[in-house]
Amino acid sequence: MATTPTPTSAKTSAPPPRSVLRDPVFLRLWAGTTASGLATWALPFVLGLAVLHRDLGAAGLGLVLAARTAGFLAAVAVGGVLADRHSRRAVVLWSALAAAAAAPLLAAGLGRSLVLMTAAAALAGAGQGACRPAFQALTAETVEPGRRQQANAAMTMAIRGSTLAGPALTALLAAFLDVPALLLGIGLLWLVAALVPGQGGGATATAPAAEPAPRAGFRTEFLEGIREARRHPWFLTGLAALVAVIALGYSATSVALPLISRDRYGTEWVLAAAMTAYTVGALGGALAIARWRPRSPGWAALAGLAAYGLAPLSLMLPVHPVVVVAAYAVAGIGIELFNVPWFTATQREVAPDKLARVSSLDFLVSYGLAPVGLALIAPAIDAFGVTAVLGACAAACFLVPAAAALVPTARHFGRPGTATTD
Repeated sequence: MATTPTPTSAKTSAPPPRSVLRDPVFLRLWAGTTASGLATWALPFVLGLAVLHRDLGAAGLGLVLAARTAGFLAAVAVGGVLADRHSRRAVVLWSALAAAAAAPLLAAGLGRSLVLMTAAAALAGAGQGACRPAFQALTAETVEPGRRQQANAAMTMAIRGSTLAGPALTALLAAFLDVPALLLGIGLLWLVAALVPGQGGGATATAPAAEPAPRAGFRTEFLEGIREARRHPWFLTGLAALVAVIALGYSATSVALPLISRDRYGTEWVLAAAMTAYTVGALGGALAIARWRPRSPGWAALAGLAAYGLAPLSLMLPVHPVVVVAAYAVAGIGIELFNVPWFTATQREVAPDKLARVSSLDFLVSYGLAPVGLALIAPAIDAFGVTAVLGACAAACFLVPAAAALVPTARHFGRPGTATTD
């Protein structure tokens, strides 16, 4: 007798896979993420304009950007602990407000105090770093499991769109506004990121209730996040593959592409076209993975990550510049074929009350080792030559994700069958 209502409730639960972009709560979160992305990518461009206007020297620019990176890395781990200990929405609010407060300080220090600008840049980086794991966990709270892949694709499209539109929009505004006004505009974007997102609710709603009892220290709670990450072999090997691609492949191409564009092709067009193709390819990859559900999502994601190896490979060979641009477009597609299932699997497999800490570990390792790769690539090119370095980095991009795919749980980024729920 109880079997007749069950099919009815199953049928009523089938229609909800409507577009996540029709969900007002998610749209507010998406708008906040987009605003933070625009602010993040606009700041280096605006500071570059300050150098052109002689309000900031080249050495000062390097110091300010280094301070922002240091602030990011210092805050991302702390932000992960705070976002698991307290309301994720509150962490987004206060960290984005901190980044917003840094903007007028940067404007005040411009041309007057490099010390003030450096401290403000560190504050801006700290706000950005604390936001990242909180936004990641808040997405899992806001969106039900069946629509998270689509939601993560929309989020990554916002970030990629920001990298494409941020500098162009800033250049357009620079025709009408001076650098201090542009810095204040970045502060307004951070205010949008702080105030627009709504409160999540769902998967980790029980976290605040458990808050008063344990109250362990930051170090203990961060180590709990590391232990949680170690429970998932696919996460550790996937993170190792991501680090190899970023620290070797991405760093090598970042250094080599401008040199090859100038020396081999005799034009800056190849540099600009390749970087644009990479971003456009990433947008296309995010759009594709929003609907595509491969039978082996982990293998498909790692294959997409390995596709970045085409970028250094194309720079090794004396090919037509169109081939280089096409290789970068494929690399962009592949990186989002990895990122979106990776974020979705993390939200699905990791314990909800430790999600922000594991996400912070992801950002800390991948972002933290990228500057190390950049610092080592140039001396390696001087010692061994650009072709040898690019060849080694291309091989690492292909081989490390392939090795990661051999881990049993890597095929599905979790237990077999769980990926189908996303």
